[in-house]
This record gives sequence, C-alpha cells and structure tokens, in this order.
Amino acid sequence: MRRMLLPLDLQLFAGEKTEKATPKKRRDARRKGQVAKSGELPSAAVLLGTAVLLFLYASVMREKIEQLFLVSFYDYMLMELTFENISVVFSQLISQGLILMAPIFLAAIIVAVAATYAQIGFLLSAEAMKPNFSKLNPIKGIANLFKLRSLVELLKSVLKLTIIGVVVYNAIWGEKEQFMQMGNWDLAHTFSYTARIILSLGVQIGVILCILALFDYAYQRYEYEKNLRMTKQEVKQEYKNMEGDPLIKSRIREKQRKMAMQRMMQEVPKADVVITNPTHFAVAIKYDAEQSDAPVVVAKGMDYVALKIREIAEANGVIQMENKPLARALYNEVEIGQTIPAELFQAVAEVLAYVYKLKGKTGTK
Repeated sequence: MRRMLLPLDLQLFAGEKTEKATPKKRRDARRKGQVAKSGELPSAAVLLGTAVLLFLYASVMREKIEQLFLVSFYDYMLMELTFENISVVFSQLISQGLILMAPIFLAAIIVAVAATYAQIGFLLSAEAMKPNFSKLNPIKGIANLFKLRSLVELLKSVLKLTIIGVVVYNAIWGEKEQFMQMGNWDLAHTFSYTARIILSLGVQIGVILCILALFDYAYQRYEYEKNLRMTKQEVKQEYKNMEGDPLIKSRIREKQRKMAMQRMMQEVPKADVVITNPTHFAVAIKYDAEQSDAPVVVAKGMDYVALKIREIAEANGVIQMENKPLARALYNEVEIGQTIPAELFQAVAEVLAYVYKLKGKTGTK
C-alpha cells in the first residue's frame, strides 16, 4: 500500500534541488565569477607546451648559449675591469638572456590563456575580485578540511605524485647503464644527454598532468552543475520574477481588453452603418474618402459585444442593416481598423449606397 505524502514530506521534496539551473541563474553565477574550471589544466598545459617547445627550440638555444659563453670567456674576460665595463657586460648578458628565453615565456603565456579561455571563455568579473574576509575565518577553514571536496583534492594530489614518481623512476631506471658511463663522457655530451632526459620527462609528465586535469575539469563541471541546481519552488519564483505574477498579468490583460473595448465602442457612433447577423454578429463600418480609399471596420463583436454595438448604434441613430453572410464574413476576415478586402468591397459598397440613399446623400459622407 502506498504511503500518503504528509505535509512534512512535501516540504522536504520541494526543498530538494532536483531542477537544472535556469539560464538566468547561470548568467548571474557567471557574472559573479562562478564558473566551472580546473586550476590544474592551465599549469599542466604550460608544462607540456614549454617542454615541447624546448624540444623544438633546443638546437637554437644550444647555439645561443655557446655563443654567450664564448663571448664571455674570449671577449669579456679580457676587458679592463671598470664599473662602466661591468655595467655594459651585465646589461648585454641580461638582454641576450631575455631574448633567448622570450619565446618560452611567450609560449607559456599563450598556452595558459588558451587553456583558461577554453574552459570559461572571456570573463571579467568585478564580483570575483572583491575581498572575501570570511575565507580568513580559521574555524571555517578547519571545517573545510573535513569536507568531501578536500578529500577529493587530497586524493588527486596523492594520485599525481604517485603517477609522476612511477614515471620518473622508470625513466631513470631505464637509463641506469648510461648513468654508470657518464664519468667517461665529455661535458658537452653529458649536458646534451641530461637535457634530453629532462625534456623527455617534462613531456611525459606534461601529458599525464593534462589527462588528469581533463578528468579534474569534468569533475569540476559536475560539481558546478550540482551546486547550481534549483528547487522547484526556486524555479517557480524566478519565473514569477521574470514574467510577473500570473494573476497580476491576467488582471492587466483584462484591463487592456476593457480599454480596447471602450475605444472600440467610442467609434460606433461615428460609423455609417452596422451590419448585423442579426443577433450573433455586428460589424460597424465607416467610410471617409479623405482618409482611406476603402471603407474601414471600426468595431465588431459577437453575442454580448454585438448587442452592445447595436444598442450604441440605435442610441446614436446609426443605421443597422441585416445581412447574415456579409456580417459573418466581415467578422471572420477583417480586423478592427482594417479596410474592406477586394472580395467584399462590392457587397459593402451596395450597403453603403443604400444607406446614403436613406440618409438623402449622393455618394460620399
């Protein structure tokens, strides 16, 4: 037997965040700087990008470094030791070193910006830059240590260290024979071999960190979506705030209908004729050659509205003519303020001619 939901059960169910976030809530969260992103993805991408660039840039860097050493030992060492000479030498070495490292720095910046943009797009949030002093609360900080998110971060750190440690161990253990022979190598060969091992490890670690960062980004998106979820009541309240209370909107529409009805009824006394069904439809027509080329429907209605149109027409001496097919066609095909269509023009013209004849007119009003 199914258990009936008690009021407390309904309140608990209504308070559960089971609904996806609305576009408005997403926009508000983004405006506050709350987006799904992984802080590890840019750093991992920078490591991988710079390691790959160093592989490609290694020969050029080697030549530039050799030139710096040659100039230093063959030229700068023979210069007279003065304050001016030392200043010139150091400024030249620093500028040449910066030029040598500039491609690496530039690549790191581009990769970091690209990795961040790929996650959140272009975002400038003044809200996120405001200082949050609640983060300095030590009690809250201690409480955060025991949350699930802190445990996940700890497991991620342990997993990264374990994987990187295994990769480094395998790389070094695989080269143990080469390490035993390094004492017999010249300095250039030792330097080249060591650089190759380091760069190889950098690329491998970079790839591993990028893969882990992608998983972290997926987890951050999951957490972000879960935190953005809304209760049914929140969705309803947001809809009311955006669209307005349905009761108030219905009252506004009712008031607008009444105002439109009043404006329409004010045009009935100005009409030339009211064509009736005779009881179900009433259509008031006015023709002014100076304002339009064809007669215009100034009012129309059905049942109660038709009765009111006939009453106003009778009170103001507007002629009423019964023509069931024409009244129904005008009501269905012509809106208020529109001119008579070509297919009904002949029938309406005959009615107006008869009305003008009754009023003793000769053609135009």
